[in-house]
Amino acid sequence: MISCIIRSPAVYRGFATHAGPRVTLPAVLHLKTGQSFFGRSFGAPESIFGETVFSTSITSYTESMTDPSYRGQILVFTTPLIGNYGVPRNTAPIDSQDVGVVLESQDIQCSAIVVADVAEKFSHHSAVESLASWCRRSGVPGITGVDTRAITRLLRDQGTTLGRIAVGADTSASRPTPEQYWDPTTENLVDQVSTKVPYELNPGGDVKIAVLDFGAKANILRSLVRRNAAVTVLPWNFDFDSVRDQYDGLFLSNGPGDPAHCISAAMKLRRTLQEWSKPVFGICMGHQIIGMAAGLEAYRMTFGNRGHNQPVLALASSGSIKAGRVYVTSQNHQYALKLSDPFPQGWEPFFINCNDSSVEGIKSTAESGKKIWGVQFHPESAGGPLDTIGVSYLSVHRRAY
Repeated sequence: MISCIIRSPAVYRGFATHAGPRVTLPAVLHLKTGQSFFGRSFGAPESIFGETVFSTSITSYTESMTDPSYRGQILVFTTPLIGNYGVPRNTAPIDSQDVGVVLESQDIQCSAIVVADVAEKFSHHSAVESLASWCRRSGVPGITGVDTRAITRLLRDQGTTLGRIAVGADTSASRPTPEQYWDPTTENLVDQVSTKVPYELNPGGDVKIAVLDFGAKANILRSLVRRNAAVTVLPWNFDFDSVRDQYDGLFLSNGPGDPAHCISAAMKLRRTLQEWSKPVFGICMGHQIIGMAAGLEAYRMTFGNRGHNQPVLALASSGSIKAGRVYVTSQNHQYALKLSDPFPQGWEPFFINCNDSSVEGIKSTAESGKKIWGVQFHPESAGGPLDTIGVSYLSVHRRAY
């Protein structure tokens, strides 16, 4: 018997790129409730205030950081190691396949990030810089070497908490007094992140969709143009009724902060819902605006839902969504709609959260003759699971146009 040895061709894999010299500036996270967590800085040498929240996402840190819904927040990642695959170049074509950016917006939106262990080396074929370099270049502080498990447990017990990250010489200063902490929810954050002027994407598309921009993630717009929609993005407080006859449907996007700041948009939308027969769909903040227009109340949750692993139970069927089935979803919100009994006439709950029983979706009833849906989660999920991609605006409602 003749034996032979088959040698596979060598596969070359380059070394990971070093993120740069370790930054040794001290840093500390102070919480308004009295706790302090000492570590070291790896981002911009800046001290900031913000609202401290946590995310259970185990990947897509770049998408989370550029999500406008994180505006004004100090983002704590529960995943221990962050930064291992670096940061890509954030530019893309503007055509029928993309919307100008790779991530969720052009810039980092959160105020700061907190991680247990920032990666000093990164490795990914599309990476052009490290997480630390990106944060420094963007003026965003980061703190590492802290116990994010302890921070998360505190936030789960006491709820989302105002905080301050102090860097360098500021770490030796006295703790801020309670009056000094800045609460971003007192400001209209939506107005800060919404487009100021209307603009178009994929104008040659075969269905015309208007998007009210409360702080839209880029992948929402990307999902629409890839389904060959002609998309017109409008400021959050735009008078849609004045142009509604030009469109086949209305989309309300996600956005940051307290929906109470957008009550004027809800009142304008109420007229649209009463008089217009074409489809309306909302995600996250857009879902809350639809709910307020329908007569529901929004409230502030204790610590909100942020992550890519939130289970929701479908209470009604629509398109590919089947009542009684549990779907895993991507979420990022601090506010939710109250579950009222009875529900407003012509409306019914669509989804409910399996963990905390909060309202995760509403829809118009069949008897109402309307075509209106809203979901608290992100069916377009960048990143996250694709369980609910069937609830996306065009794939569910194209037959209605």
